[in-house]
Amino acid sequence: MAVTLGDFVQWFEELIPPAFQESYDNSGLQVGDLSAEISSVLLTVDVTPAVMEEAAAAGCTLVVSHHPLIFKPLRHLVYGSDAQRSVAVAIRKDIAVYSAHTSLDNSVGGVSHILAEKIGLQDIRVLAPLEGRLSKIVTFVPHEHAGTVRDALFAAGAGVTGNYDRCSFNVTGEGTFRAGQGAEPFTGEVGRDHTEPEVRIEVVVPSYLVHKCVMALLDAHPYEEVAYDIIALQNGFNGAGAIGRLPAPLPGEKLLEQLKKLTGIPAIRYSGNLQRTVSTVALCGGSGSEYISAAARAGADVFLTADIRYHAFAGAPHSMLVADIGHYESEKFSLELLHNLIQKKFPNFALRFSETKTNPINFYR
Repeated sequence: MAVTLGDFVQWFEELIPPAFQESYDNSGLQVGDLSAEISSVLLTVDVTPAVMEEAAAAGCTLVVSHHPLIFKPLRHLVYGSDAQRSVAVAIRKDIAVYSAHTSLDNSVGGVSHILAEKIGLQDIRVLAPLEGRLSKIVTFVPHEHAGTVRDALFAAGAGVTGNYDRCSFNVTGEGTFRAGQGAEPFTGEVGRDHTEPEVRIEVVVPSYLVHKCVMALLDAHPYEEVAYDIIALQNGFNGAGAIGRLPAPLPGEKLLEQLKKLTGIPAIRYSGNLQRTVSTVALCGGSGSEYISAAARAGADVFLTADIRYHAFAGAPHSMLVADIGHYESEKFSLELLHNLIQKKFPNFALRFSETKTNPINFYR
């Protein structure tokens, strides 16, 4: 069965919702016809004209990248920048481009998580959970319809907590009402007080799915007028960075040597004492120096990220080793993550890792 770009985008965004991206970002579909068929994918960290030409030569119909092709608005297409030239190639060659940037960073098992796994960390958890991204839906349903309504809410995406799904809280009570003239009550009579045994159902839902869940609730609920509450929650949900512990403590110098081999970076900038024994490691793939304080509060012995400025190094706690392991180097493993997700869903797709060097940073040795 043919897979369209629209099919791919719908599946991917249910798994890695664009709602998780930061406000400054532009994750999502960059170029493409949603009705076009796709069967071959090129994976890359960055989209450049050379990458697009590589995709065309390989017959790939879709490029999936980490960094967005269109990060800042394009006011014109005069082929002056790499982004403009890449868009032009995409249009001429009929190649779609989809980018999962901070939406992937902030998703469960995302960029920082796979980096933590590569390092060998154990008991991995999110370093800086997102706040204000969860809601609770509360509704009241006649006993015999409670299961139907719960199933509808679950199918719409409610009731997921970590590795658990179909989670809800239910309590039995009584609802009272009196139907007025013109009403068509499911139970009770017009003009008469009525008491109905009901179940109060509570489910937690990502805020971006609230509308979908409410529509499912209204469709499944038997009442003519459905009572429900939407409550904003401050609970942490997904988020940036990761923190975990090494299988065994080791000197900071030894950890940095291992990171050089893992990432391929020839030199690592750092602050702190390399001779200290470290055990708890916090990290953020890409540019994440704003999480230095979060790492310190979480009790990390080490914080790893990229693009650390002078004053961020200077302001870091002296008790914590802080290291810059490179932007590209800390994010390149995201391509393995994307490869595994796509292959599992679309096993017949031809998947390729780009062979084009896109890291703009070089080291003179």
